Amino acid sequence: MKGRDNKVSKDKYDLLGPILADVGGELSRIVGGDPDGVYLYAEAGPGWYGYAVFKDEGAGIRYFSGTSELGDLIWEAWNAEESDKRWAVMEYEVKGTKFDVKFQFPDEIDPNESEMDRRPRALKRRFGDKPVIYPLPPS
Repeated sequence: MKGRDNKVSKDKYDLLGPILADVGGELSRIVGGDPDGVYLYAEAGPGWYGYAVFKDEGAGIRYFSGTSELGDLIWEAWNAEESDKRWAVMEYEVKGTKFDVKFQFPDEIDPNESEMDRRPRALKRRFGDKPVIYPLPPS
């Protein structure tokens, strides 16, 4: 887990570590098994959260619909922080059998932008120009 100073205190890890491990388990369920290559982009604030799940499939990136369980875990992770130390953006990546989490804090993002502005840039940083495959809308 990485935060503002790229160091995590033991107390913070003791609190967030199990929640973030559960996030990985839920991501595995969402993608139907092997979570290697999964990327979760999440944002949260007082009274709200939003997120999107993607998996690198080589030639493209597949979008997966989330679950209420994943939403609950994201909300729990955000609320686990002291109110003056809560993150605004969480990027969660699974590589092999390990996960890496990076946070951005409210003073590190543009308050005039929305998640829909920031998420495409995050995807481009993570996956380059690979196309994103979204499910077809229901007929």
